[in-house]
Amino acid sequence: MNKKGIFMGGFILLLLLIIGGMKWLMNQQTNQEEPAASVQTSSSTSSASSSSESTASVEEEPTIADQMAHMSLEEKVGQLFFVRVPEINQLEDIRDYHLGGYLLFGRDTENETAESLKQKIRDYQKASTIPLLIGMDEEGGTVTRISRNPALVPAPFLSPQQLYQQGGWQAVDEDTAQKAAIFHDYGISTGLFPVADVSTDPHSFIYDRTIGLDAAGTSEFVRRTVAVLKENQIGSTLKHFPGYGNNRDSHVEIVTDDRSLKELETKDFLPFEAGIKAGADSILVSHNIVTSIDASVPASISKPVHELLRNQLNFKGVIMTDDMDMAGLADFISQSEAGLKALEAGNDLVMSSTYQQQIPVIIAAIKQGDYSEKALDASVKRVLEWKASLGLINE
Repeated sequence: MNKKGIFMGGFILLLLLIIGGMKWLMNQQTNQEEPAASVQTSSSTSSASSSSESTASVEEEPTIADQMAHMSLEEKVGQLFFVRVPEINQLEDIRDYHLGGYLLFGRDTENETAESLKQKIRDYQKASTIPLLIGMDEEGGTVTRISRNPALVPAPFLSPQQLYQQGGWQAVDEDTAQKAAIFHDYGISTGLFPVADVSTDPHSFIYDRTIGLDAAGTSEFVRRTVAVLKENQIGSTLKHFPGYGNNRDSHVEIVTDDRSLKELETKDFLPFEAGIKAGADSILVSHNIVTSIDASVPASISKPVHELLRNQLNFKGVIMTDDMDMAGLADFISQSEAGLKALEAGNDLVMSSTYQQQIPVIIAAIKQGDYSEKALDASVKRVLEWKASLGLINE
């Protein structure tokens, strides 16, 4: 073979070796990259699995629907009673009647120290399967409970009018925030305020408990108070729907209100509408007979009054009665009948000291088909949703 042939043969051999080497290097790179891809897939799978487990964990949290599915009829009915703390059998009645909440009055705080009141409220909650609403009237001025005891609050809460006169809206806001902080400290979850009644007549029964301003001023007071309470996760209650006006005292007698519906709509409803828009949790209905809406029965047991509140004012929260023991209702209907009538009218919570009589009547009515379990469930759901919004139970 000549030199030229040898040279060409060597060149071809060298070229083949180079091509083969390049293929080998490419295979090696591919093999090294495959485990990385495998790890990434494994990581993605792990992440998806973790996400799935997390979702499953969240889904396993008991919902209100889950809780209701496991509640007995007796437990459901009991949840609709927000009662004044009884003088005896306080813990036993929570368990026996499955009560929805306790409302504290002066006698429940007057002889307490800060620690003893906290312990008392803790004991109430321990006795209850479903956490209780713990409420208190703290309007300020003539209606205050906890601040009458200097061992609990250094100075009595001033009335809304006193606050406004001394420091304007800032004083009202600061007072509301102070009440919220005190409530949290003691384990109180909701206040039965603000008073949304419009009253500018110093001689009227309700005047001293109001802000004392016209409908616009009262609306601003209600809006601000509800907003501060909501910001601090304390419940609010607007009262006394449809608006107390300048009427007499329904604590001591049956009261009839003859104002026109137009007057109520253009004045008295406005603070309630402002409170609803601000996110009010509940509305308390008075015992006054409001003839322009329902001339036959007190507002607290009137279906037309409650339908107006739901449909015209579009309120979705909890509706409750005023105290069922007040003469404005007690002189109109027997206590044993009143609880059922209140629920039939559209209330979600019955405020009563006569629950031992009223609860069995309601249970019997449901079993007999005289009051629907669907309506009962709707009220129980609203009450439990309120408790969830206050951090008492899971939603």
